Amino acid sequence: MTHLRLPPEDRETSPYTGWTRAHWEAVADGMLRAALRWASPRGALLDLPGRPSVSGVRSDGLEGYARTFLAAAFRTAGADGADPAGLLPRYAEGLAAGTLAPGRDDAESWPLILDHTVQGQPMVEAASVALGLRLTRPWLWDRLDTGVRDRAEEWLRGALRHTPAPNNWYLFPLSVAGFLESVGRGDAETSAALARGLELLESWWRGDGWYTDGDGRAFDHYNGWALHLYPVLHARLAGDTSLLDHLGPRLRAHLDGYALLFGGDGAPVHFGRSLTYRFAAGAAVALGALTGYTPLRPGVSRRLLSGTLRHFLDRGALDSDGLLTLGWYGPHAPTLQRYSGPASPYWASKGFAALLVPPGDPLWTAPEEAAPAEGPDTARALPAPGLLIQTTRADGLARLHNHGSDHLPPGGAEHHGDADPLYARLAYSTATGPTAADNVPDNHLALAPPSHPDAWSARLRIHPLGAWSAPDGSWGWAASWHRPVLPEGTVQLPGLRVESVTLVHGRWEVRVHRVLGAPAGTRLRLTGWASGDVPTRLHPLHGLARATPLRAPHGTAFTRWVTVPALEGTVTGTGICAALAALGEDSGNTGEDGPLPHLTTAPDGTPTVTVYWPPHSGPGGQAPPVRVRFEPFAVEPVAPA
Repeated sequence: MTHLRLPPEDRETSPYTGWTRAHWEAVADGMLRAALRWASPRGALLDLPGRPSVSGVRSDGLEGYARTFLAAAFRTAGADGADPAGLLPRYAEGLAAGTLAPGRDDAESWPLILDHTVQGQPMVEAASVALGLRLTRPWLWDRLDTGVRDRAEEWLRGALRHTPAPNNWYLFPLSVAGFLESVGRGDAETSAALARGLELLESWWRGDGWYTDGDGRAFDHYNGWALHLYPVLHARLAGDTSLLDHLGPRLRAHLDGYALLFGGDGAPVHFGRSLTYRFAAGAAVALGALTGYTPLRPGVSRRLLSGTLRHFLDRGALDSDGLLTLGWYGPHAPTLQRYSGPASPYWASKGFAALLVPPGDPLWTAPEEAAPAEGPDTARALPAPGLLIQTTRADGLARLHNHGSDHLPPGGAEHHGDADPLYARLAYSTATGPTAADNVPDNHLALAPPSHPDAWSARLRIHPLGAWSAPDGSWGWAASWHRPVLPEGTVQLPGLRVESVTLVHGRWEVRVHRVLGAPAGTRLRLTGWASGDVPTRLHPLHGLARATPLRAPHGTAFTRWVTVPALEGTVTGTGICAALAALGEDSGNTGEDGPLPHLTTAPDGTPTVTVYWPPHSGPGGQAPPVRVRFEPFAVEPVAPA
């Protein structure tokens, strides 16, 4: 953090992080100071160094302008217009230059906004430009001459006249329309964009505080930094109390579970796409503090916000030039997508929405309190997205067991090569990242037919079967099924199906899988956590045996090189396998101190698995024995004899 001019820590007000609002302002100022060194002569483009995105260098330059402008807007608006670094005049000049001749191949002009299939990235950036202008209106927009305003409006309207990608992109025209209406430039076109965005948002609502990112089942960090952020912030800025009263409770419900997905060290769970946005993961927490729609006490919110901001800055997110790198801590290619360019990480600017909360607010003045993951051991099920969260006080780790999010468009064929490590795995955490696509997958059950014993299957479309957790958080479960997809060129097996159940209590996980339709001698391989320094465990319980750990030389976002624990077995027709897994403190012990399962037969002849948990004297209480049955599917506690 050598490029940042930070004030002294305040361990009295902020006993966990030492950071105050002054630190946030200093970080925003330092990051902007470093990024603006790469601006074009009039400031319309920020051509940051690095490999270009698929959208090209000019679009990347606009991205640099728009995303840093958003940070500058949060910084200035939160200071009631105070702009000691003179940022806004620079962005005003860039706006004038970029909109002078859009589409021209010169030193300053912005690309036109077209359909997402042609030249769509500028539509994304238009939302940041519009939101920045809306936040800074008294100090920037209102001081522009009419010609610049007219040109800016015409460029922005490209977002209203072209087709977004079929997901959260529809909130970009919504944001543009909201700005235009706020400055008296609304019309039927802006009304239609607002109505369409809100209409689609309703269709994506699934409950438990979660939206799916477009049609299908894509649940990830976009819930916080897009699907809640844009419409709720629009409602607040527009003074639309009816809309805010509708959307606000959803935000509160989202934060009730989402707050558990930050580790005690400040790390958000490493899950889903666009993770190079890093501390943008705190945007929903900031929005809740700003609007009051949050279940979190102010000291908890600041603990989460400052914790995640500092987490990344302490671990090398800024390079030697003071720029955010394309990766997680430092550069990390598997974290990226094709659309990631040198300026993409600056969507992290959304985390600075916290600065919109006034300095005298309890968010900044109340003493920091422990993060939820630092509290009692907790199991929290989110049935709507099909997720199960597991946290442990001893190490502050948060784990996410995925039985519902797959990032596939609805319908259509499934192809082995489309398996996405950031969605397809059974589990993710705040201290481990998935292995790269060209390495052995971690936290995965794979099958290989006897005709192709090394052609391991992939998990793609996930069909949730349910999720539940005890009211006291002592234990929980989540379940799903999928059709194993074999590599191209391998015979596909009709009727092949895997049903998976994860049960958690304390730090323990029991993973139970039922395979159906397997040819005689089908190989099974279950892998565990790809952990570098954090202890981990994978122990066979039924139908599996220990195998040699597998090498993953591309490592993860947390470690350069890693091995993956593995178990193997075989199955014919229908069969059940089970394993004990654990991540975190004492997980490396090899003693038989974990849950014990018993495979039994129900009165109707159906195999069942009963799990007996070890004694647990810590927070959360003791969990009862639990029985898993598959026909009909049910997970239920066993009544005492």
